[in-house]
Amino acid sequence: MNGYLPEDIPAAEVEREERLYAPFTHAVRELVDATIRTEADEAEVRAAQAEIEAITARLRRRQLDGSYGVRLRPDGNNRAWGNAVIGVRNPVAPPLRIEHDGRGRVWSDFRLGAAYEGPPTLVHGGVSALILDQLLGQAAGSGGRPGMTGTLTVRYRKPTPLGDLRGEAWIDRSEGVKTWARGHLIGPDGVTVEGEGVFILPRWARERPAEKPAPQYFE
Repeated sequence: MNGYLPEDIPAAEVEREERLYAPFTHAVRELVDATIRTEADEAEVRAAQAEIEAITARLRRRQLDGSYGVRLRPDGNNRAWGNAVIGVRNPVAPPLRIEHDGRGRVWSDFRLGAAYEGPPTLVHGGVSALILDQLLGQAAGSGGRPGMTGTLTVRYRKPTPLGDLRGEAWIDRSEGVKTWARGHLIGPDGVTVEGEGVFILPRWARERPAEKPAPQYFE
């Protein structure tokens, strides 16, 4: 299923793993920020590099063969912990905590720091598109219309500043296996970026047995 892996482990074990990996990943995320902004002297940087390389070697002694994938839960939820926007185990992810109303509308309040910079003090346009793609896909999924991105159109209305931001998305309409979703990012001075996407239910999900609920989203 191309990285979509059925998973049937107790909920308590999922919670235990989240308690373990979420703070660990956050520590690496803080390291990325510190790497960008440090003004330590050369000796300190070289010493830190050696320590980081040693830690990396330790962690590589046991690791997955390939990417994390998405673990599909029997209840229709999933673990997209390697995801570049929401991944609990991905230090690249801000990460976003996305709320939803169950009827095709989602939102998230989040913060983007130095690691997401494009123009000075502003969010990289590709990062804005990445986040909108995730929000639109989860809007489609939360409304019972999960799918893979078919097309994504992004309109940049004004620069998006680094710092505290909000994202919102909702289902616009559906037809067959396609769902159209729209959304935007909001900064201190209003909407900065707007997006519209078409999400297509993949063939393997269409063939999923009726008694097994489809995942909420595939992004």
